[in-house]
Amino acid sequence: MSFGKESIRAPLPTRELDRRYLEIRKAMKAEGIDILVVQNDNMYLGGYVRYFLGIPAVNGYPVTVLFPYDDDMTTITHGGPPDRPGPPDFAVHHVKNKVCFPYFRTVRYTNKWDAEETVKIIKARGDKKVGVIGLGLMHAAFYTYVKEHLTGVEIVEATDMVDEIKAIKSADELVYVRRAVETQDIVMAAVPFMLRPGRHEFEVRNDIIHMLADLGSEEQLMRLGSAPNGEPAITAHNYYQNRKIDWGDQVTIMVEPNGPGGYYGECARTWVLGEPTQDLLKAWDDALAAQKYAAALSKPGVHVAEIFTKYNEFIVARGYTAEGRVFAHGQGYDLVERPLIRDDEDMTLKADMVLAIHPLLVTSTAWAFPCDDFLVTAAGAERMHKTPSEVFAVGSEGRIF
Repeated sequence: MSFGKESIRAPLPTRELDRRYLEIRKAMKAEGIDILVVQNDNMYLGGYVRYFLGIPAVNGYPVTVLFPYDDDMTTITHGGPPDRPGPPDFAVHHVKNKVCFPYFRTVRYTNKWDAEETVKIIKARGDKKVGVIGLGLMHAAFYTYVKEHLTGVEIVEATDMVDEIKAIKSADELVYVRRAVETQDIVMAAVPFMLRPGRHEFEVRNDIIHMLADLGSEEQLMRLGSAPNGEPAITAHNYYQNRKIDWGDQVTIMVEPNGPGGYYGECARTWVLGEPTQDLLKAWDDALAAQKYAAALSKPGVHVAEIFTKYNEFIVARGYTAEGRVFAHGQGYDLVERPLIRDDEDMTLKADMVLAIHPLLVTSTAWAFPCDDFLVTAAGAERMHKTPSEVFAVGSEGRIF
């Protein structure tokens, strides 16, 4: 089979990869790091590999990237003859060596094969200081072997160094973020025509996933939940989406897929098959006010802990429970990335960071969960989604009243 760069639906410009490599190597020089080791095994929380390569790790199969300060990269992937080592040449930039082994994390005795190759390469180069990226995403068998066999080598976690660069989106990156947001807005506009009595939640979910994929989404994450009017419609994972929707129900849908090019966004709204209750409308208005308040605080130079404190003061003053989750966070190649808007995050906001802001205000009768992506600007975070910020009442023929 012959295929080439035209096989990639939304390829990343090589100038963007060159920009990243330049910034990362500047940081490596400042820290005295000779080589970086990156490993991910999925797409939605595996954005480090994609940040270095421009293409994602395949779900379940770890991809390792070795990024030297003074040379092109090496990739270690799953595979073996007669297949050629991936990824294909046309899909990557500045990759010098590609090796592969038929390892599976479910097969114990293969777990060190990629680690053995990593140690071999680092020893042959004579590197003295190795930075690991995303230690929490790196398999224990891999890291344990590398640490035990790189004697005389200093191993440091360099995740924060890369996070500071990765969190700020370039003009090229923002093109893809906006594409993701646009696909979600299109889907949200179609939701009323998917909701009608007698349909199961999973049927609505399947319609949404199909539509997202047709629009170029590479991974279709979403949560959905329904409940009789007057009960909280809590979003749930697909395993729990078997309820049959009835007339008068509240339905909360959160789409959080990536778009063409792999950047994530997320949007959530509530629909009612009939008339929404006053309790739901009140909670929604309060949640929307909280979202706008947090966005207004989100300016360059502001420490995120300050936003978290003021946000909690805002919602508690209105009679709601203080936030114990992550109500806002950075977003990009990862569904959730830094900064987290919490009091234990030490990152300061900078222009062109992308934040997902999703307050959750809950009462005994309502689940109010507006979610949108925002771009940090000097005037505060500007909402990127165009879907109206309201509770939608849907008629029997899929029409919004």
